[in-house]
Amino acid sequence: MSKVLVVDDSLTDRRIMTTYLTEAGLTVLDVESAEEAMEKIADYQPQLIVLDVVMGGKSGFEMCRNLKADQNTKPIPVILCSSKSTEADKMWGDVVGADAYLTKPVNRDELLGKVEQLIK
Repeated sequence: MSKVLVVDDSLTDRRIMTTYLTEAGLTVLDVESAEEAMEKIADYQPQLIVLDVVMGGKSGFEMCRNLKADQNTKPIPVILCSSKSTEADKMWGDVVGADAYLTKPVNRDELLGKVEQLIK
């Protein structure tokens, strides 16, 4: 069973995404900060990370850039999720190495479609 790490400082968004992913048969660990996520990644070994962009502390853009710069975590697909939906934001997601960029509120079918596409 594939494992997904959901990182979002909004409890509501975390619960919604966790519900969607769990109902699709995935194992989900959710945390509220990039710092907490970085502590959990080595032990949890997710096959995919869903990452909020705007969080207190380290932003999702920063965390994604760090993940993609590390040889151990570079292969893990990252889906950025944000209420920021401008083309500049999406472009910045590409620059930091995100594999997909979804806008909030996250659409269930769109999220699950991206997850299915990225976990093979």
